[in-house]
Formats: sequence, C-alpha cells, structure tokens
Amino acid sequence: MRSEADPNRLLEKAKSGDAAAREELIRRFTPFILSVVSKVTGHFIRLGEDDEASVGLMAFNEAIDSYRPNGGATFLSLAETIIRRRLVDYFRREKRHRGSLSLDAITGETAVTADPLGEEKINLVDEIADRSQEIKRYKEDLVAYGITLKDLVKASPQHQDARDRATAVARVIVANPLLKKFLKERKALPLKALQKEVDVSRKTLERHRKYIIAIAVMLMGNYEYLTDYIGQYKWGGQDA
Repeated sequence: MRSEADPNRLLEKAKSGDAAAREELIRRFTPFILSVVSKVTGHFIRLGEDDEASVGLMAFNEAIDSYRPNGGATFLSLAETIIRRRLVDYFRREKRHRGSLSLDAITGETAVTADPLGEEKINLVDEIADRSQEIKRYKEDLVAYGITLKDLVKASPQHQDARDRATAVARVIVANPLLKKFLKERKALPLKALQKEVDVSRKTLERHRKYIIAIAVMLMGNYEYLTDYIGQYKWGGQDA
C-alpha cells in the first residue's frame, strides 16, 4: 500500500503541517463525519446544506491536531468525541436546536469522556427521553400508513423548496376536516380533492406522497418535539 493511501500515514503528515494530507484525510472520512453528526442530530445531514455538517468537519479538523498516538484512544474515537462535544456546544448556542439531540448524543459523549452531567445536561437528558418516546410513537403511527422511517428518509425531497411545498400541502390537509378525515380513514392522500386546494400538480403530489402523509401524521399527532424539530409549530386543537 502506498503511504499516501494509508490513513495513519496521512494523519502523521497532516499533524506535521502537510495541508494536502489534511485535506485528503478529511475528504476520506467525510462519510464518517456525516454519520456521526446524523446520529447526534437524529436526522439525515447534507454536506453544504446543513450547518451541523460544517461543525462536524471543523471538529474533525480539530481532532487531527488534538490526537496523540499514545493517548489511549484511537483517532476515530477521539474524533467522534470531539464532534459530539462541538455539536452540543453548537446546540446550546443555537436555542432553536434545544432538545433536538438524540439519546445517542448524550450517552455516547458520557461513555467516552466520563464528564459529570451538570444540571443543564440533566435537563437535556429528560427532554431527549421524551423525544425518544415521541419517535417510538411516531414510528407506530406511520406503520398504519405503510410507511417506515427508512421510507421517509428515501422519500424526503432533496431540495428545501420542494420540502416546503410538501409541508404546506400537509398543513392544508390537517386544516381541512374533510381532507383530514379521508387521510385518517383511507390511509391515502385525497388526491382529487387536494388538487382543488393546492397549486401542486397531481404528479408531484404522488411523487411526494409518503413525505406529505408523514408530515400530516406528525402535525395531527401532537408531537411537541418533532414538530418543532422540523421547523413546524404545534397546531392547537388538532386531535389524533
């Protein structure tokens, strides 16, 4: 194996000030970084679109400088710990992300670092436990519509404007008693009636069917944390 292809050699060269080796190391481990960030945030992360991805990349870069071969931990273990820590710091600075950490984020950090939980972290753990229960209930609700969380990840529109339009359609369904009744009873989109209410083609509605239904189910289900997490607000007066 060429030294340039050896991650350990790249790490050595990066720590010695080789900028090209550092860039190559970060490039190779970008999937690892995004995977850790996704586990911490609890949702799929897109490079170039989500701020959390940038936080993860900078944390990984920090890990390169912090790593000591004889420190007792592997480089990737250290990198994962630093990524988690920097994301926790980021979430604390960004109040809109409060309570959006996954249970894995807290348990992973404490297991590796053994830092004592302060009062703020304890409050976060309580919120995360509630959020975990919401996710479990949400998964059960989606099953009735033939949708899994894996399906939802695949069905999620790639572009923000498309996700916004799909979410707007879901809102229309939830706000209209007849459309909502159709969805709840038949477990399907009321396409014919919906076309009269929204400026979206039938083809687009069908293409984003699972995503629209999933958002509507979320809005109907009184999911305090999840609706806030996707940038929605809880709709008062909605029943299950």
